[in-house]
Amino acid sequence: MTIVIGLTGNIGTGKSTVLQMLAGLGAQIIDADELAHEVIAPGGPAYAAVVEAFGSQIVRPDGRIDRGKLGAIAFRDPQALARLEALVHPAVIARTRELLAQTQAEVVVVEAIKLLEAGMARQLCDTVWVVTCRPEQQLARVTAQRGLSEAEARLRMEAQPPQEEKIAQADVVIDNSGTVEETRRQVEAAWEKLREGKKKGTEGTGNPKEGICSRRRGRRDASSLRSSA
Repeated sequence: MTIVIGLTGNIGTGKSTVLQMLAGLGAQIIDADELAHEVIAPGGPAYAAVVEAFGSQIVRPDGRIDRGKLGAIAFRDPQALARLEALVHPAVIARTRELLAQTQAEVVVVEAIKLLEAGMARQLCDTVWVVTCRPEQQLARVTAQRGLSEAEARLRMEAQPPQEEKIAQADVVIDNSGTVEETRRQVEAAWEKLREGKKKGTEGTGNPKEGICSRRRGRRDASSLRSSA
């Protein structure tokens, strides 16, 4: 039976680094960002709705959506961002479900920046891993890797919930503030613990998800109680 890790963290925290490490350990990877590009491509399930919502000015001459123009609109207006996510997230979740139904891998990692906010963790994942780093590192990485100005990078960072909110819902926290080797040690330790839990679940109940899922349910219940308090 497949165990599904939900991997998330705010922009620039280093999710891609952790994702590569997990792939190297044998996990199958589902990148929700790539799926988001897929569902808004011409003919994709969210393409027409996104163009209708944001206008023809976001469409390039080749018919594809200009993600730079779309991002410039969405990340400057919280309502526009919410509207975009409402159109794209259901299609991404549906496509992720299809891929999970087809897999034969022992462990699959679903990587999504809005894993928690979009409800993907609740609907699809057995355990949630959150990647963090210091804010100044986030800013430096976003400007360097995405070619954004500092002001543009800050806009994108500020459009996301605080890292603390993700950490509060995590089963595993990977601190990516240090060296690559320090991050690798954390990933490998969490991976081994996951594998041990799967083995014990198989031996004890015949269901390798039993222990993992019960911990995740407990965290969701605690989160619900906090939300209603």
